[in-house]
Amino acid sequence: MSSTLSTSALDELCVNTLRFLSVDAVQQANSGHPGLPLGAAPMAYVLWTQFLKHHPANPRWFDRDRFVLSAGHGSALLYSLLHLTGYDLPLAELQHFRQWGSRTPGHPERGLTPGVEVTTGPLGQGFANGVGMAMAEANLAARYNRGDLDIVNHFTYGIVSDGDLMEGIASEAASLAGHLQLGKLIYLYDDNRVTLSAGTDITFTEDRARRFDAYGWHTQIIEDGNNLASIARALDAARGETGRPSLILVRTHLGYGSPNKQDSFEAHGSPLGVEELRLTKQKLGWPEQPSFYIPEAAAAHFLEAGESGQKSESAWHEKFAVYQQQFPELALELQQLIQGGAAALPAGWDADIPQFPADAKGMATRVASGKVMNAIAAHLPALIGGSADLDPSTYTALKGLGDFEPADIIAGDRQGSDGGGWSYAGRNLHFGVRELAMGAIINGMAAHGGTLPFGATFLVFSDYMRPAIRLAALMGLQVVYVFTHDSIALGEDGGTHQPVEQLASLRALPNLIVLRPADANETAIAWRVAVQSHERPVALVLTRQNVPTLDRSQFAPAEELRRGAYILADAPDGKPDLILIASGSEVGLIVAARLQLLAQNIQVRIVSMPSWELFDEQPQTYRDSVLSPAIGAKLAVEAGVAQGWHRYVGDHGDVLAIDHFGASAAGEVVMREYGFTVDNVCQRALALLRS
Repeated sequence: MSSTLSTSALDELCVNTLRFLSVDAVQQANSGHPGLPLGAAPMAYVLWTQFLKHHPANPRWFDRDRFVLSAGHGSALLYSLLHLTGYDLPLAELQHFRQWGSRTPGHPERGLTPGVEVTTGPLGQGFANGVGMAMAEANLAARYNRGDLDIVNHFTYGIVSDGDLMEGIASEAASLAGHLQLGKLIYLYDDNRVTLSAGTDITFTEDRARRFDAYGWHTQIIEDGNNLASIARALDAARGETGRPSLILVRTHLGYGSPNKQDSFEAHGSPLGVEELRLTKQKLGWPEQPSFYIPEAAAAHFLEAGESGQKSESAWHEKFAVYQQQFPELALELQQLIQGGAAALPAGWDADIPQFPADAKGMATRVASGKVMNAIAAHLPALIGGSADLDPSTYTALKGLGDFEPADIIAGDRQGSDGGGWSYAGRNLHFGVRELAMGAIINGMAAHGGTLPFGATFLVFSDYMRPAIRLAALMGLQVVYVFTHDSIALGEDGGTHQPVEQLASLRALPNLIVLRPADANETAIAWRVAVQSHERPVALVLTRQNVPTLDRSQFAPAEELRRGAYILADAPDGKPDLILIASGSEVGLIVAARLQLLAQNIQVRIVSMPSWELFDEQPQTYRDSVLSPAIGAKLAVEAGVAQGWHRYVGDHGDVLAIDHFGASAAGEVVMREYGFTVDNVCQRALALLRS
């Protein structure tokens, strides 16, 4: 086996195996990115064979190290690593790279390919995901480790690119990671100085090392990306730096070995071509044929590295057995968190959720949400999160559960903002004014496992988060977005802060549940839905202003929110002349309008419609029972753009909406001036009946 080769010769053989297995996949597909695998294979080889703690036979082992290929365009390199180290990814999958039905898509996708931790490709997202993974590891370690029983003890590694570091999300996430002193976060920077269209000298010339030094990172520079010993020493040093995240700047060459395309943007996103690939193999001493050649010595060496994970996992299970004996309650709780899904919901997790009494004045749904969150958090150890510097406005502080901060920032007897103290064990996260990083970080926390993360901001700033929300939906991650200040009713801040198109934008995302509850009790059920939606993200859209708490003895139970839309109150004989539909704060409007129309002997059905997605998933018979096709007079009322509502009101219906930006004035004034009044709802309804 490898005994016939010197260590250096075997290492070179393995690195070139990675290079050409990847590049052959790109060439066969006639699509992909050969440049990164050719240049970054040495650092990937050192990391995966000497440092990465993982078990290919059990990719979901909880205490594995996490690896993120933030430069997701180099996916062929990751697939080669997975195949060679023994994951369930046969060579045939690499031979069908980027093809229909394969498990080797153009960019890595979580849930499709074993060993892929997160879906990457949009640059910078993986960088921030890794920060979230490191935060999750630090939090769980602080909460559950006891003495030398370090049940949670692993690193988060990544390969990042020039493009990753250019994206603003990386700056946001790196700044926070440095502040938080995440010493178990280590990134290898593929510093090849070439992007898709040109060299970085035309756009990206700052001193990256000093930039990350300023963020509070530990930085090292390796001038020769093919020097395996230097890479190993740098990784050793990074692992020893416990108080700072690490960035290892590895000077590489895009398309290394290609006689005509090395260090050129031409090697970035297009196959080398048959002739150039032949010349590259010739230059690096690799057989021109067959394609997908894997030497026996290299195959054996990679498998040895993968098989070492079995020993690591076995040792962990032995340690966990001792932990169970000494700390049985903690062990059970941690096991539930590791298992995730419904198993992570302890009995009675929702026992203290309040039922809110009928109240004409009511409360803002953001306030109700805060009360529900705190009732849940005490019984739901997975719940962790925070806001983009908006806790006092989003009502998302978890009282008494501490702030997630490095312990050494404590001065004297300083306490956390919630009175619960400071440490990595705290469950209140402070993201600062960094919405996009917040979205991607909570994605990383959810992907890590053991947590149910949430992030909060104003609805209008969901625009800043949208790329991360999209990836959460694509990955099917359970994360919760708490979006407050949900309409023009927020008032004086004006059009810059008043969302009008954001609801429609969020509803356009596949696999995202958007919930806009009408009152405090619908808000309580909305949180139950969010906690129980294990394979998709949920956006809770909440008011700043008070809304009436409906008298559920007079109206249908709030539990009906689970159906997405339901009849709140119907005509006495079940045969209405008109259907009024609304979501959120506008439900109060149609409740009042119904009374006014009933006084005119007009029979009205009112429908609360907090979630299009949940409603669309109901059987057609149920949907028809709520929005009867036989009734043409339907009026939808929502303080947002009308887009999408017409499919529910039909050709003969109408939508009272706001298809323009808002204005600065008191919220009730803005709502009145733009027609969101009981009188105007009645007038629009009567016009429908006359048409």
